[in-house]
Amino acid sequence: MQMSLPCVKQPDVITCKAAVAWEAGKPLVIEEVNVNPPQAMEIRIKVVCTSLCRSDITAWESQAIFPRIFGHEATGIVESVGQGVTEFTEGDHVLTVFIGECGKCRQCTSVSSFSEYTVVHSGCAVKISSVVPLEKVCLLSCGVAAGLGAAWNVADISNGSSVVIFGLGTVGLSVAQGAKLRGASQIIGVDTNPEKGENAKAFGITAFINPHDSKDPIQQVIKNLTDGGADYSFECIGDTGMVTTALQACCDGWGLTVTLGVPKVKPEVTAHYGIFLTGRTLKGSLFGGWKPKSDLPSLVDMYTKKEIQVDEYITHNLPFEDVNKAFNLMREGKCLRCVIHMAK
Repeated sequence: MQMSLPCVKQPDVITCKAAVAWEAGKPLVIEEVNVNPPQAMEIRIKVVCTSLCRSDITAWESQAIFPRIFGHEATGIVESVGQGVTEFTEGDHVLTVFIGECGKCRQCTSVSSFSEYTVVHSGCAVKISSVVPLEKVCLLSCGVAAGLGAAWNVADISNGSSVVIFGLGTVGLSVAQGAKLRGASQIIGVDTNPEKGENAKAFGITAFINPHDSKDPIQQVIKNLTDGGADYSFECIGDTGMVTTALQACCDGWGLTVTLGVPKVKPEVTAHYGIFLTGRTLKGSLFGGWKPKSDLPSLVDMYTKKEIQVDEYITHNLPFEDVNKAFNLMREGKCLRCVIHMAK
């Protein structure tokens, strides 16, 4: 007697709404797109919340490949899984991550989250507890985690040290939070937006400098405040010219500059070799040195225990239909993180 195998229904193509960028710097258009079923080692995610990252703005203003769906800082629920996926099942709550950790290869693909559904490689998602608020922890999939990691993993800030941070957006303020938790004695914030000075104190900034208010070069101001230069300097703007300033603001002998910003123009960094002969060091930071699957659950756990701040970075909550408002708010420097709610 020949037995027939049960028929397993395969996921269908999903038609959903997505915010599509057709031209650089032009408003996104919400329209219907088709999202294919997940293939081998992929998962399809129903995006619940996605927050707008500064790197989305940079890519939107300069990216040469269009049309394009931006977004990467997101949380969602697994809708279906592809062949070979054993780590996830339908209904799992996940963070999407842009660098991935599959455990088998050196790099994985990136994510698009300005869509109601998205398909990603299983290496680009991290399973999290179903009781954690998805509208908050989406920030840990990029900005907040990147800043904390730069302070803890890349720079390894020491107790009692001096720190200067150029750019007080979400990433810069996350560096400040990380420095504060490490016991830094001075945490100097530098930004041309005067409104950021007062709010920055809540994240650990002990002194605020607006370069427009100073007659002296900003690096000299910092050297005066830190008795010769900061132990650690962080460039969180995306201005390669500012990298040199950050290096000059460090102390001789052991001063360390970490660059996190994504440049809009002039990606090349130039600095006089004498800066390095004095013992200063320049380091890059990719996602704060975290391994997403291995390390992000511990950050989520720290959040649930109220050991790190996350909610405080959220200045706006907007429906998906207002995605262009989120872009304008960040472009104008009027927000830290806008959380875009995809679900009705």
